[in-house]
Amino acid sequence: MYTAQGKIDQRALLDQYLPVVRRQALALQVRLPASVDLDDLIQAGMVGLLDALGRYSAEQGASLATYASQRIRGAMIDELRSRDWVPRSVRRHAREIDETIRRLEQQLGRQAEECEIADALALEVDEYRQRLADTNGGHLMGLDEIIAEGGEPEAGDGAPPSPFEALAGSQQRERLVAAIEQLPEREKLLLGLYYQEELNLKEIGAVLGVSESRVCQLHSQAVARLRSRLRAAEEAED
Repeated sequence: MYTAQGKIDQRALLDQYLPVVRRQALALQVRLPASVDLDDLIQAGMVGLLDALGRYSAEQGASLATYASQRIRGAMIDELRSRDWVPRSVRRHAREIDETIRRLEQQLGRQAEECEIADALALEVDEYRQRLADTNGGHLMGLDEIIAEGGEPEAGDGAPPSPFEALAGSQQRERLVAAIEQLPEREKLLLGLYYQEELNLKEIGAVLGVSESRVCQLHSQAVARLRSRLRAAEEAED
């Protein structure tokens, strides 16, 4: 990837990393409301890629692939945050869902069913599912946020390729793994396909035999269960 003059060929690298930009955009799509356009994410990712190619130095301690991936994803998330696209009501609904799942599962001593959660919220199942779809954007960081509250890693930090690998050394590791094991099988499979296998919405939907919108709902519900269980575990330890 060097020119005849021994300089980095940015045009060749740009072509090489274009698929990475699209893959990162598709990976974020599962956590976002339908109103967020995929092309906007790709555009933001391209800005991050160009920034990475212009600023990268091997002396920073990270490979170009790692550095570019961080910059691409960071630029997409910065773009989303700058829009402030999650209304207060949606954030409130997300908190209500988390708390309702937590309370129900403590009372029942088992996983709460969708119909039970909807009933506790005084909603029809379809209304509850719509709230899950709406609040999916409120879970932008998904498991990344659960396991690392410190924000985007900087170049040289050796950022891992998946949230599960980022768990190494984290105090939350055992609690999160235990919480994931308690999830319904379909939600557990969804998280594995998304965070470990890095499949996109359409691919996960094909595996589960559901629509892309249903994948978003299940993802939101799984994250809500994990949040409620981790909070309960932390309070129990305190």
